[in-house]
Amino acid sequence: MLYLMDIWDSVRGFMASGGDVLWLVAAVLFLMWVLMLERYWYLNLIAPKEHKNIITAWDNREDSTSWHAHRIREAWVSQAKQDMNARMLIIKTLVAICPMIGLLGTVTGMIQVFDVMAVHGTSNARMMAAGISMATMPTMAGMVAALSGVFFSTRLDAKMKISMEKLKDSLPHH
Repeated sequence: MLYLMDIWDSVRGFMASGGDVLWLVAAVLFLMWVLMLERYWYLNLIAPKEHKNIITAWDNREDSTSWHAHRIREAWVSQAKQDMNARMLIIKTLVAICPMIGLLGTVTGMIQVFDVMAVHGTSNARMMAAGISMATMPTMAGMVAALSGVFFSTRLDAKMKISMEKLKDSLPHH
């Protein structure tokens, strides 16, 4: 329990040095990861069952060569693709927003530095350092959040494309 309290104190200290904008970065990062984990869960547990049902339904069709049958196949593949790509646009948007929120932290931190300079002059380096920390910490956090999001969302996209190609290959054109 003491270990968890030490971790919480470290996190609180980090968040305090980065200002309120860092909490916004953390909230966006949390939402992004919840959505990505949900997509990984869907891709690995739900989609294979749905694809198996589609393949079974296609194999059980008597007519798989007519124009009408091909439109049904296209509709099933399209629906599977739509289900697979659900929430991916939100994930990619959150990834793109992370650096922008970090830059917002930079601006608010620099405003604090300029306020200190206006009130106390340039002689109080300690007070200016707090503002500079608030300017750089959210930028770093936003970039790290975006990099992790780019890496994992790209991997997720690639796995989804492979899964869709396997589904298409399992539904032969006759």
